[in-house]
Formats: sequence, structure tokens, C-alpha cells
Amino acid sequence: MGVTDLFAGEIATELLKQLILISRKSAFYRSSAEQLILYIEELLPIIQEIKHTGVELPQHRQRQLDNFSERLSDGLELSKKVLKSPRWNVYKNLRFAQKMEKLEKTVSRFMSVVIQAHVLADVHHVRVGIDEKFPRLERQLEAMKIGVDDRGGWLGEAVNRVEEERRFESTLANLSAGMELGKRKLKEMLMAKDYTVIGIHGIGGSGKTTLATEICKDDQMKSYFNNRIFFLTVSQSTSVEQLIATIWKMISGNTMVASGNMFPLVKLQYDTEISSRTLLVLDDVWSQSVLEQLKFKIPSGCKILVVSRLKFPLSVVDSSYELELLREDEAMGLFCHFAFGQSSIPFTADKKLVKEVVDECKGLPLALKVIGASLKGQHEMFWTSAKNRLSRSQPLCESHEVQLLERMKLSIDSLRDTVRDCFLDLGAFPEDKRIPLDILIKMWMELHDIEEEEAFAILVELSDKNLLTLVKDAREGDKYSSYYEISVYQHDVLRDLAIHVSNLGCINQRRRLLMPRREVGLPKEWERNMDQPFNAQIISVHTGEMRETDWFRIDCPKAEVLVLNFSSNEYFLPPFLDNMPKLGALILINYSTSNTIVHNLSVFNNLANLRSLWFEKIYVPRLFDTTIPLKNLQKVSLILCDIDNSLDQSAIDLPHIFPRLSELTMDHCINLKKLPSSICRMHTLKSLNVTNCESLQDLPADLDKLIFLQLLRLYSCPNLKRLPVGIGHLVCLKYLDISECVTMGCLPEGIGGCTNLEKIDMRKCPRIKNLPLSVVSLHSLRRVICDEEVSWLWKDVEKVIPGLCVQVVEERFNLDWLSE
Repeated sequence: MGVTDLFAGEIATELLKQLILISRKSAFYRSSAEQLILYIEELLPIIQEIKHTGVELPQHRQRQLDNFSERLSDGLELSKKVLKSPRWNVYKNLRFAQKMEKLEKTVSRFMSVVIQAHVLADVHHVRVGIDEKFPRLERQLEAMKIGVDDRGGWLGEAVNRVEEERRFESTLANLSAGMELGKRKLKEMLMAKDYTVIGIHGIGGSGKTTLATEICKDDQMKSYFNNRIFFLTVSQSTSVEQLIATIWKMISGNTMVASGNMFPLVKLQYDTEISSRTLLVLDDVWSQSVLEQLKFKIPSGCKILVVSRLKFPLSVVDSSYELELLREDEAMGLFCHFAFGQSSIPFTADKKLVKEVVDECKGLPLALKVIGASLKGQHEMFWTSAKNRLSRSQPLCESHEVQLLERMKLSIDSLRDTVRDCFLDLGAFPEDKRIPLDILIKMWMELHDIEEEEAFAILVELSDKNLLTLVKDAREGDKYSSYYEISVYQHDVLRDLAIHVSNLGCINQRRRLLMPRREVGLPKEWERNMDQPFNAQIISVHTGEMRETDWFRIDCPKAEVLVLNFSSNEYFLPPFLDNMPKLGALILINYSTSNTIVHNLSVFNNLANLRSLWFEKIYVPRLFDTTIPLKNLQKVSLILCDIDNSLDQSAIDLPHIFPRLSELTMDHCINLKKLPSSICRMHTLKSLNVTNCESLQDLPADLDKLIFLQLLRLYSCPNLKRLPVGIGHLVCLKYLDISECVTMGCLPEGIGGCTNLEKIDMRKCPRIKNLPLSVVSLHSLRRVICDEEVSWLWKDVEKVIPGLCVQVVEERFNLDWLSE
């Protein structure tokens, strides 16, 4: 049997299922079974990848794999015998346990010797060649989209690598002399009675936030402040009123303050003394005036740790610590970790050249990390060129910040054009804010004419080069999950770099028209050049409240993406939307504490090419039957919006207004008590996501009219009690997620009609005590995720439906991202 036959016949996959059952059965086999599970889970994707290359293996290697195939076949037979063996037969179980140990050693020897020494290196790298790397990424689309396996797929692996790097950097922070000294001194200052406001200052990328984070994690500090340590990012684009409300919310625990509708800011009282020790960390503070306003409105008894690039005077802070840069040995260790994957220079590398490159990074952790990652795997000539360019990036007349950006520019100059452009697009979003992955992927597809597969491949590549950070919710995702469960975060220096490079050249000819930080209105530079058209493809505006008179008209004939970042209770859409005939994606993100009312909706009548719409923290406006159809709109996302009854009017004809809508997402939407029945007339819908909507109680009875619906996600709707009876008519449905619908009492009897249903996620549904008989008709069902208490209901079904796997998952959930 050849390697292709081995895995086409799913011997290893079947063995894996048997081993999982064995590991749960008895302590006799648990150790060997669990170790075999680890080996086979590691082996499966490797062999699958080899198979996809289409390369025929040499005869002697094929023979090695054939022998291994036979051993796995024997192991499969052994596992079946183990499962049939009664628990009372101790002698028989001990004998089987010995055979399991022998199988474990066989697989271990194959993994450590044969695979590593021959098959992986020669077949995958030499015969396929390095040029196949990117096509392989495309072939792995399903694994990249948050994952088809329990480990999260390729995108999940990228997130895991980020977490590993954080752990490494945390370890380095504890080992670094400068960090250790700073940590010790700051702890002394924070515990001193005479100090109330303490500062950390240093240039961008020097590790200030890392040091502050280490302070927050320190056990002595947590004990001293009774676990009352709060971390808040301030940034340049700040609203003092919102910061005050957020601080009060964190310190007092009064969530009504942040709602913006129920507790006016003018009524907040800050003269109350905090009885328990409290530490407030203010990260990325850019303005002395902002700090002064915050300082005098924070309750007495609360100590403040201020992190800034600026050194504030003693009139504002009681004491300040300047963070030292890394010493030579520390810098070398950090650089080598990201350039070579080890803590020292490999013997095959040019030590003198490596040391010269490290010296040019000037002990800056961020530069060492990003430049090291950009040089990983490059040939010596590339390293020499990088060293020479770094040495030329030090104009004496310019500031440390500009010098840093010039050094960091090296890390993107070597990227492919499309990847480099995608990195520069990140400058369209505000600093210190997480960017929803859904927005980013759609924006890249819109701007660069790339497929979804390539957009994900670029995302992973930028993450691997430390040019962005992937942040994942605690809730596991999979190939059916919405992208917003993963978001993107970019270091403020890297965002500065993206804007620095994007702003080179004549403003009217720039590909990106970006506002670096929030301003009262549009930049004066734009107004001075408004007599000529702006050729930008992507335009990003970041302001407070905008009235009709605050806008001026600009001509943007090539704009394809418009990002409107704002913070206000009311917002007038820009009239120049009329001058954007190619606009394909419109993104409105409100960063204020309350939902905003949007005016000038008539501009939608001119957006004939609009394909994607993102509303965040908006009062969704009422639509009228006079609205001109948005014939190309395919995706609408309503996040943290107040929907009320805006979509459910007798006069509205949603299929007429949205004739091609295929995906609708409503997440954390308030006042959504019943899903509008008008949605059920949009027969083009393939994906309907209604998640984290606490008020939702009912679904329309005619939901079965969505005949092409493939994904139905109702995750975390705690007051949703039932699914419509007619859901069984959704013959195209592949995925159903009702997890955390804690009041749902049962699955409808007719669910067996969903003949194409592949997966059901019903974890944390404690009231479901029985399954309808029709579930045995779900012949396409391959995976059910549920709690331990519910899993036994599916055991009999598992025997009837071939290939069905019931997965019991213990998960943690958080909404940390909402604090932003």
C-alpha cells in the first residue's frame, strides 16, 4: 500500500478516532493512547501535504511508508480489540496495554528517524522546491480560515506563534538587565507613599508597554494593589470625556457610565476617595494637557503609571523612569530568536555580518524583532545589502523617531508588491485599536483584486514577519466561523511606518489618503489641494462629530474603500461620496461610548458599485421604499448597533433594496428582540450571523424561505428559546451554531430535513435534554460540539451516522475587546 492509499483509505484518521475513545476508557491504555494521538495528529497534515504535491516517491522511501502503513493497520485492529475488551479481564487488558506501548514506540521511531531524516526534507523542500510555497498556502484555504481542525488551522497556528513570541518576550523582559532594573525601580516608586503619578518614558519601540505589562503581571504588585490594576491605552486620537467615563467604569465597576445613554458624564463625581489601593496604567500618552485633565479627575487614592514617549515635567508626575535600551548580549539574543529561531548565532552564519546588523538596530527591541524576522531565511548578499541600507538610515539632523522609521522601512522594502501594499493599508485604521479581520480581508480583496485565499496567505505572512499581531478571542473558531472572532493589532511604530511611507510624494497622486490621528475636521493639506482630483484608492478619515458645514467637497474618482473613523453622537455622511463612482467598501466605525445617529443617507443612492458595508456602533436608520436598490451589495455587517425596528417595516422591500445580499451579520446589537421577518424574503442569503444579541427572543416562522442559506449562527443569544419548526426545509444548510443559547429547550423535530447539515455547535445549551428522532436522518452530519452532559444523547446517533464525531469541548469566553 502506497502513502496515497494509506491516507486515502483514512486508516490513520480512523485509528485516531479509536484512540480518542480508548484514552477515555481506561487508565491501562491512557498514556500510550494519548501519546499516539499526539504523534498521529502531527503526522496527518505532513503526509497530506506530501500527497498534495503530486511527487512520486523513490522506491526505498515508498517501501518505508508501506511498512509503516502495515503497522498502522495492525494498530487499527488492535484498537478495535481493546475497545471490545471487558474491563473485568485484567490479564487481557494488561496484554493489550503492552502491545499499545509497542505500537507507540514504533510510531515514535518512525517520526523521529524516517520522517525527519528523509521524507520531509527531501520530498517537501528539494523536490517540490521553494517556489511552491505560496501555491501551498492557497491550497490550504480551509485550514487558514481560522481552521478546520481543533488547533485552529494555519491562521490559528499563526495566532499560536504570536502567543509563543509573547511568552518569549516576557521571559526576555525578566532576563533583561534594563527591564529588571526598571521593574525594580518602578515597584519601589509605586509602593512609595509620596508618589501618586509615576512615569515611564523612552523612544518608540523601546519596550515601554512591555515593561508596564510586566508590572501589571507581577505577583507582588497584584497583591499590593489587591488585584485592582487597570490598563487603559490613551493614544493620540483621544477624547478626554470618553477616557474619563471609561476610567470611572473600570475603577467603580459602574457599567452604566460607558453606555453613554443612561448616565450623563457631567454627573460623574470624582471627589470620592477610593478605599482600596488601585493602580491605573495609562499607556501611550501623547499630551501633557490630556494627562493633566485626567490626573485631576481621577479619584484620590488611585495611583497612576503613565507610559509615554515624552518625559513629563515634575509638575505633572512625581517621578519618572527612562527605559534603558537593550545591552549588546540582550540585543543579540532577541535578534537571533527572530532571525534564526535560536538564542545565538548559528555556526553557519557570518558572525561579523550578523553583529553589524544587530549594532545598527541600536538596542531597540521592536527594530530587532521586525528586522530579524525580515532577514530570516535570506541569503548572505541580502544580509549585506540590509546592513548597508541600515547604516545609511541615520541622518544626524532628524529625530530618533524618523531614524527608527527609516530603519524599520527595511523590513517592508523586501516584501512582494502586493504584500507591501497590504501592510501599508493598515495605516487606514486608528492607532491602538484592534482591526476586525473581516474588514481587513474584504478591503484587501477590494483594493488589490486578489482572491480570499491570497488575502489570508498575506495575513499569515505579515504575522510571521511580525509586521502585525493576530489577536484571537478565547472562543475557538473553525472554517464556518465569522472572521470577527480574530482581529489584527499593529504596534503604533509600525502604523507610523505605514503612514510615513504612504505619505511620500504629491498628495493628489498618493494611493492612500490617510489621517494619522483624529482632528476636528479634514486636514488643511487636503483643502489646499482640493482643486485637483485625489487619485487615492483608499481614503481614511478620523474626526469627531461632523456636520454638513464641516465637510468640503473633494473629487475622488478612483476611491474604492472609504474608512470613516469618528467619535460622536451624531454624524453627517460626507457629501463627496457622490464623487466616488468606484466605491466598493464603506466602513463606518464609531469609537464613542454611545451609538451615533447618521445623517445624509441619500448619498447611498449614488453608490451603485458598493459591495460591502460595515456599520459599528450606529443607530441603524429606517429605510424607505424610495431607496434606490444597491444592486451589487453582497455583505452587510452591523456590529454593536441599535437596530430596533429599522429593518421591519411594512413598506420596506428588502429583496428589492438588496437583490444580491449573500451575507448578513448582526453582532452585539441592542434592542433586537425579534429577527425581522423581512429578512426571510432575501432569498439570496447564504450566511446569516446573529450573535451576542441578548435581547433576541424569537426568530420568524418563515425562516425556511431562505432556501439557499448555508450558515446559520445564533451564538450567545441567551433569551432565544426555540428554532422555527420549519428549519428542516433549509436543505442547503451546512452549519448550525446555537452555542450559549442557554434558554433553548430543544432542537425542532423537523431538523432531519437538513440533509446537507455537516456541523452543529450546541455547547452550553443546558436545557436541551432530548434529541428529536429525525436527527438520524442527518446523513451528512460529521461533527457535533457539545457539553459532557449532552454528549451521551448523541452516542446512539453516532452509531447510525457513519463518520460522525461528537466533540466535548471545555471553553472559556471573554469580551475583553469590548472594553475598547
